Amino acid sequence: MVIEQTYNLLKTKHKEVIDNLTIADIRIGVFMTAVKLSDNSCGTSSTFVDESLHCVKSRRDYGDFSPLNIRGKKVSDLFETDKESRLLLTLKIAVLNAISMKIISTGNYKIIENCDPFDLIDLENEKTITIVGAFHSYIKQIATTNNRLFVLELNKDALTDEHKKYFVPAVEYTRVFNESDIIIITGLTLVNKTIDNLLTAIPENRTTIVTGPSSSIIPDVLFANKVNIIGSTRITKPDVLFDLVSEAGGGYHLFNYCAQKICILRDYED
Repeated sequence: MVIEQTYNLLKTKHKEVIDNLTIADIRIGVFMTAVKLSDNSCGTSSTFVDESLHCVKSRRDYGDFSPLNIRGKKVSDLFETDKESRLLLTLKIAVLNAISMKIISTGNYKIIENCDPFDLIDLENEKTITIVGAFHSYIKQIATTNNRLFVLELNKDALTDEHKKYFVPAVEYTRVFNESDIIIITGLTLVNKTIDNLLTAIPENRTTIVTGPSSSIIPDVLFANKVNIIGSTRITKPDVLFDLVSEAGGGYHLFNYCAQKICILRDYED
């Protein structure tokens, strides 16, 4: 839903921006993927790796969007290909983020520069907060307050021993959302396409945040689906970005070397 609707929105409202765009460069790293488009815009995504054995003869691929067949391909062909894989999803999100950042910067969006969405949350008044994904820095900060905390995760071992008491199996997201005042969702859910079900399950009048390097798409579709704040990433040093990704850099490295955090708000009031 979110990926397809966002691309369709770009085709409708920003056709002149994407019509002739091609993929100029790409790095697929262990933790992150980076792309540069023909207009020099750059975007990132968490790398979502295929679990299948791609070396099996029946799965070998030398066609479009296989190794050495990505650079120079049109963006429109990427989104209209019949091929499906986790790495193609990764590439689509990175490309959407690259296209979106230029539009966000020149659009009429409400932006707070150099801001993490966590800075906009009032932790003084007791609330129930759910985090989708093991955001360790967020968990650590919330754990020191009087707020009630749930962490939805597939793997309990993704949490440190001291924080495992907050673990809730990911399949219980509907129950937990009903009890929550604030819901923080990792941008990785865009890449693995779980965000659609998550947003559908969120009750009205909750404060919903989507954040992380993968969540820098234009916010229109997310805002139309209960999201209040997007924690986005603006690349400031593209050349450093590509070196970083090639050397197994993670999302937290971005903000130390080549990017800044921005928040995009949908008439947010805590």
